[in-house]
Order: sequence, then structure tokens, then C-alpha cells
Amino acid sequence: MKQNRRNFLATAATLGAATAASALPFTPAKSKTPLAHHAFFWLKNPDSIEDRDKLVEGVKTLHKIETIREIHVGVVAATEKRDVVDTSWHVSELMFFSDLAGQATYQTHPVHLDFIKNYSHLWAKVVVYDAMEV
Repeated sequence: MKQNRRNFLATAATLGAATAASALPFTPAKSKTPLAHHAFFWLKNPDSIEDRDKLVEGVKTLHKIETIREIHVGVVAATEKRDVVDTSWHVSELMFFSDLAGQATYQTHPVHLDFIKNYSHLWAKVVVYDAMEV
């Protein structure tokens, strides 16, 4: 009987502590790359795989910029068609920076300026979304 009571008390104490801990507000760890920079490119020649691949090649050169912590270069995924999914673009770049200063450095960096000079003839439109982590 004493053993059952001890087990019950130990289990109750553990459950009580777990319940109390789960009631605490969630505070995620701050990211080391809180700024996301996402650019979408629309090609002048949307049916040209050669132009798409050339732009992808150009975007990938941007990884040389030291303030870019992470880069993802992509094309439209063959996922299911839904009203909320925009598939009108052709190439995207998603970059992460440690801070606003790093993103500002990227904007005026010679590698970025060379990219614009050498590849801007391929795109008709670019839309950029910059977001800070909250």
C-alpha cells in the first residue's frame, strides 16, 4: 500500500510540474539570421529554359557576398495548384542576413552590382519581400 501511495505521489508531482511548465509562455530562441530577403524574378522570355538557367547561374554567384548567411535559389515547384499559390514567377532567391547592416552591405556589394549589370537583361520584373523575425 505504501509503495502504491509513493508511486501515486511521484507521478502526481511529475504531472504537476509538467503542467506548470507547459503553462509558461513560449519564447523561441532568437535566430542568428533574423532578416529574410526573398526576390522573385519574371523572365523576359518565360519559355526559355536557357534564360532561366542563365539567371539561376547568376543568382548563385551572390553566395560570394560575405554578409549572406544562407541562400536558396529556386524555380517554381511542381506542387498542387491552389488559389493561394502564385506560380507566375520563374526564379527566386531567398537569402538570410544577421542584421540590417548585412543586407545593406549586400545591396551595394560589387558582386551584387555585377549580377545586376550582367543578368538584368534576362528579367522583365523583380519583386522583393524583406522580413524581420519577430
